[in-house]
Amino acid sequence: MGFKSASVASTASFRNSAFKKKLYLFRPERVQPKIQTCRTRRRLRVEPADPASLEHGVRQLLADKISGNLIGLWLLIPEFLRLGAWSLLTRWIGQDGARVGPRLALQLVNESALCVTGMRQHHCLTQKGFELAQGLPFMGSDQAIHDLLNAHTVAEAQAFQVQLGLIRRALGHFNGNILAIDPHRMRSFSKRQMMRYRGDNKTTPYKVSPTFFCLDAETHQPVCFTTAVSAQSVAQVTPEMLRLAADILSPRGSRPLVLADTEHYTHELFAHVAQHTPFDLLAPMPNSPTALAALHHLPAKLFRRHWVGYATTVQNYQFGAAKNETYYQYIQRLGERSSDYEFKAFLGTARRPEVDDLTKHFPQRWRIEEFFNAEQALGWNRAGTQNLNIRYGQMTTALLAQAATHQFRERLGAPYNTWDAKHLAKDVFRGLNGDIRVEHQTIVVTLYDPPNAEQLRTHYENLPFKLAAQGVDPRVPWLYNFKLDFRFR
Repeated sequence: MGFKSASVASTASFRNSAFKKKLYLFRPERVQPKIQTCRTRRRLRVEPADPASLEHGVRQLLADKISGNLIGLWLLIPEFLRLGAWSLLTRWIGQDGARVGPRLALQLVNESALCVTGMRQHHCLTQKGFELAQGLPFMGSDQAIHDLLNAHTVAEAQAFQVQLGLIRRALGHFNGNILAIDPHRMRSFSKRQMMRYRGDNKTTPYKVSPTFFCLDAETHQPVCFTTAVSAQSVAQVTPEMLRLAADILSPRGSRPLVLADTEHYTHELFAHVAQHTPFDLLAPMPNSPTALAALHHLPAKLFRRHWVGYATTVQNYQFGAAKNETYYQYIQRLGERSSDYEFKAFLGTARRPEVDDLTKHFPQRWRIEEFFNAEQALGWNRAGTQNLNIRYGQMTTALLAQAATHQFRERLGAPYNTWDAKHLAKDVFRGLNGDIRVEHQTIVVTLYDPPNAEQLRTHYENLPFKLAAQGVDPRVPWLYNFKLDFRFR
């Protein structure tokens, strides 16, 4: 007998219904909770969401078999198993794996991987193998996701980031020697009154939703992030982000170098990093006319020439009246003739080898801009609600999606490891035709005529044995402990 919805209502009648609130709210404490889902563009459905109904619905879909173009998304499931994603999600949501909460959270992760987060009511993904990938017989609505995320705090999302970061550090995703930090300001169209941002003197100020990322500059992988209201400054938000990074990387011995931009040049931030963190900070100093004039008047004998056209010097530096705090001003001079000299000054919290830091390490700071360009489509390129609980939750699940897609790229190598998030989603996760069926206790996913089939076959055929050999339990907990295998035809 097929799985049937509890009730169906049109969009118009749903808006005017007296029991609208009951349908929209997901209450996990009910004996038989029901949840609004999206099945078509014009109809809203309500599905039973108790554990027994969920299992019955998933098993029924598997028995019916599925054919669609989102089957490529199932290639991420082994990466979720290697990352321990299910344990992370159940711990964050605070529910056991039989209930609907962690499955809705995994839906958010999969939507991020598809680069379609927030489009549930406009572009439904059902009947194509999507909902089953997170162990659901339906697709959760915007309101169901909103209620789920709103029930969890910023502190819980930060704890999720730390737990994920510790796993990624153990897997070798971070070197932890050179970090890059930068604010990523997403334009907001909220009607709320908020402070506006202007990147330069020519742009009209506009509303933004700022998110601050910390990136491992050597591996190009995000360590953590924080987000805030637009009124908070870089100096106010960065200490919290560095605390998360310290919890994840646990530096011992040498102090990792944090590369920042001119926006981070504040006494408050430098004092905090020097006194309360295990990091060294390096940031460019502003190129004001007064500062440049002072650099031009420095005696030539202070500079040490390293190669043609490049010389450096280092001198102590204090902020204003803070005479008890000593920082280090790194100055580089470009050019051979005094009439052609160009100067650039940097400020650091510690005395370090200036040539390596200025010529080798600091250029790596631009990798955080490359990261934004390649990965922001996962869910970091737009600002919806200004509710920080919801924004933290949504963007943290995107961090889990990024970790899984990174492992997917690295495992397969070229050409996948050169594709950005949109390219990967378009050509793999929603660009492959296939079907899903059950054979004994194994879900068999068949992909028809995929590109680079031999490359995929090497990593995905006989998958249960490959996972077991790596020390990973091949059973998929959100799919009721079925194993997963792939066929390529």
